[in-house]
Amino acid sequence: MDNYHITKNGDKWDLTKEGNKRPSKSAETKQQIIEKTREFMSDKTGSVKIHKEDGKFQEERTYQRKDDPKNSKG
Repeated sequence: MDNYHITKNGDKWDLTKEGNKRPSKSAETKQQIIEKTREFMSDKTGSVKIHKEDGKFQEERTYQRKDDPKNSKG
């Protein structure tokens, strides 16, 4: 399963696959990047860790939902 991170980068928000330097997607707002992530992940399996503006961890989402480990919280 691939791991991705949504982080603030200057004046925009990026979705970046773990290990990559360049973002897969970028957007002006956090809400926009979350929507783009949902579309981007529609045919992929992975974990997306969403970070706050200060870089601290906020939440994790699994795509596809059916692939979410049953024994994890959340």
